[in-house]
Amino acid sequence: MDIELITNVLFAMVRSGTPLLLVALGEVVCEKSGVLNLGQEGMMLMGAVTGFIVSFSTGNLALGVIAGMAAGIAMSVLFGALALGLRANQVATGLALTIFGAGLSAFVGTAYVGKPLTGIEALHIPLLADIPVLGPVLFQQDPLVYIALMILAAVWLFFRFSRPGLMVKAIGENPESATALGLPVLTVRWLAVMFGGAMAGLGGAYLSLAYTPLWAEGMTAGRGWIALSLVVFASWRIGRVLLGAWLFGLASIMHLVLQGMGWSISSNLLATLPYLATIVVLVILSSNASRIRMMAPVSLGKPFHPST
Repeated sequence: MDIELITNVLFAMVRSGTPLLLVALGEVVCEKSGVLNLGQEGMMLMGAVTGFIVSFSTGNLALGVIAGMAAGIAMSVLFGALALGLRANQVATGLALTIFGAGLSAFVGTAYVGKPLTGIEALHIPLLADIPVLGPVLFQQDPLVYIALMILAAVWLFFRFSRPGLMVKAIGENPESATALGLPVLTVRWLAVMFGGAMAGLGGAYLSLAYTPLWAEGMTAGRGWIALSLVVFASWRIGRVLLGAWLFGLASIMHLVLQGMGWSISSNLLATLPYLATIVVLVILSSNASRIRMMAPVSLGKPFHPST
């Protein structure tokens, strides 16, 4: 491959990995508090359709991004009401949220399928953007890419150096002991769930407003599930989430690269590469189940109530 092709592939890798990065960051925070939310796909779809409708109706892309995040938060509140308020099974609740979000987004967005929209344009950072290879890859991206990287840094600093970050991890490990120490377990978990919803909504809005500025039913194409596997792949470590997001992003665009190189393989088969990569990663990780249990928050997925 020549330099131009490598640059284009890396540029597309960063763009493709950005929605995965956003959703995975939200899920990491959620799971570190002890809550397992499998509804990422549904929240992404609601963020995508809401962001597109608001931007299309108002002509304001920033307002669309905010609306997408608000839609994700609203969906997370629904999840929290069932999983935290009523102590429903978190796995079943998350799956129901995905089904609900997929159906509702398809219904709400019916009138907007195929509508044209000028998406979020890329920035050109002076001097830095002219660096060979790295310039176009890192310094000619759209603003949401940089926002995602800033959120990554903020979340890393939050867990690494702040007292609230230690509180979240303590609650995820042992909520009973945290309650005995006077920590507001349910409040922290509610905030973590809502942050996860905001990030899923932002990831969905990124798809419909920046990555491919349009609305199409089911346009997330399983990215919510890939982001969930990415959290396990990263072993709940913030730094590894970025690496994993870019690797899965690379897998998601490799079918286009291989087609451009003239590979005589069915395009439908090549399009399955990111999902095959997800399956392979999960199989490899499951071969060492004890390591996963050691890295995962101890109370992950377990309902809790202060009175119990």
